[in-house]
Amino acid sequence: MAKELKKTDVVLVGMGWTGGILAAELSKKGYKVVGLERGKNQTLADFQMMHDELRFAHRFEMMQDLSTETVTFRNNLKMRALPMRQYGSFLLGNNVGGAGTHWNGQTFRFLPYDFEIYTKTVERYGKSKIPEEMTLQDWGITYDEFEKYYDQFEKAIGVSGDEAPLGAPRSYPFPTPPMKKTPPLELFFEAAKKLNLHPYMMPSANLSENYTNPDNISRPACQYCGFCERFGCEYAAKADPLNTVIPVALNTGNFELRTHANVVEILHQDGKAVGVKYIDTITREEYIQPAEVVGITSYALNNVRLLLISKMGKPYDPNTGTGVVGKNYCYQTFGASAQGFFENKQFNLYAGAGALGACLDDFNGDNFDHSDLNFLHGANISITQTGRRPIANNATPPGTPSWGAEFKKQSIKYANSVLSVGAQGASLPYRHHYLDLDPTYKDAFGLPLLRITFDFEEQDRQLVAYLGEQTEKIMKEMGADIIQAGKTLGPYNIVPYQSTHNTGGAIMGSSPETSVLNNYLQMWDFENVFIPGASAFPHNSGYNPTDTVGALAYRAAEGIDLYLQKGGLLV
Repeated sequence: MAKELKKTDVVLVGMGWTGGILAAELSKKGYKVVGLERGKNQTLADFQMMHDELRFAHRFEMMQDLSTETVTFRNNLKMRALPMRQYGSFLLGNNVGGAGTHWNGQTFRFLPYDFEIYTKTVERYGKSKIPEEMTLQDWGITYDEFEKYYDQFEKAIGVSGDEAPLGAPRSYPFPTPPMKKTPPLELFFEAAKKLNLHPYMMPSANLSENYTNPDNISRPACQYCGFCERFGCEYAAKADPLNTVIPVALNTGNFELRTHANVVEILHQDGKAVGVKYIDTITREEYIQPAEVVGITSYALNNVRLLLISKMGKPYDPNTGTGVVGKNYCYQTFGASAQGFFENKQFNLYAGAGALGACLDDFNGDNFDHSDLNFLHGANISITQTGRRPIANNATPPGTPSWGAEFKKQSIKYANSVLSVGAQGASLPYRHHYLDLDPTYKDAFGLPLLRITFDFEEQDRQLVAYLGEQTEKIMKEMGADIIQAGKTLGPYNIVPYQSTHNTGGAIMGSSPETSVLNNYLQMWDFENVFIPGASAFPHNSGYNPTDTVGALAYRAAEGIDLYLQKGGLLV
């Protein structure tokens, strides 16, 4: 029998970026907030002297235990889905801070085009440009309406950057200047400008200088140690929920953080949530936490799974195209790249930072004419210097054996003489790409796993072929002696790592017939449930998602405050 606890104003399921932002903003306003995290607590002290590539980058110590809960995957409806038994394509964060502790810090705003992608595509090219099976739709909010929330998030974490010539417009400059322009980035800038392109420094949550945010949280500048992705930052130079928003929430006295609290169900009756049920993973005791508002603030995939398990909203049916929960799952389109080997140039590639890079948007969004192209959207093209590490980084020219004396010789020769230019392509939704509950496999608590049905489409292959040509041109102009170009894309494979940018499944929009959430991230069907996060994206852009995730959380915090004051649907 579950023990029922004292009712609170707001309960949050998951304490990563979205949970941390909601906790900070709502507790500052005086609301009582309970944050539930199924993992353990962690602090800056846990990351001291943890530059252990094997432990964190290859054995995934900071990630969710796949032996107790994972996802299943298939490419299409005819295939049997099988569990992801070991990490590959994406990484699921665990513990307080979630995936926000092991990210690289690349903090891009989506383009105005993204928020009105259906409308703007039809206006410029006509409806016939959109493939019949592509379920493209607007977000229910414009960039101009949304821009202030980007600004809030960027000031909270101190984003370092400079103006993107073809990027989203800004009301205010970046809080801190861009990171150091290293020799590889200089090469990229020079080459891009010779090709009449528009390079700029990558916006970074790795601080370029000491910074104090509007909540009076002070953090030091990045040391360029190169241990960002899959690692926690021991300096707090890389923004994460642990060194920005969660301390703010705790300092109010209105926020209670509970760890080892695995939420298994959102409880509801008569069209409103009444609280959540969770299990203490240490004692196995069951608890019910009543609340006026429920914020589902875990990772995108788990947000959708909780809705489906709790029977909230109408599940999406790919055969009829009806229903909304699970709809418009999108990933990210990689494959367009150019790796260049230099015979007479040496770089200090073991120094770096997660978002130390240069990029351009000439082939992103609708910044270029798609009239004669067989795809929509595009990609941000970039070069990054994230800090090479000896186990994972052994790049060798084409034709080199994959082991043995020659492999070792070439690995050493090119250890600091190989650069990569890559394109992070947008992923657009299709009718048969979706999330649902697996009928066979269950987690450690006997609950069904989430099933992903997804594959790359001709849209993605055409995008990769076109963008691959552009990356190769840039690398040639950079002067590489040997170039290995990527211009082809096979079926989606969940085994090799690509990105942790899973999106969709609980999308926002302008109508309950086509979306789960309104533009305050409030459920149409359950007015006191709010779900910020990448699960709200109707499609994925040519950028990293975190800036948009953070901005959505600030929008949701505003919505929850309004709801607690007056109730009802806000849109």
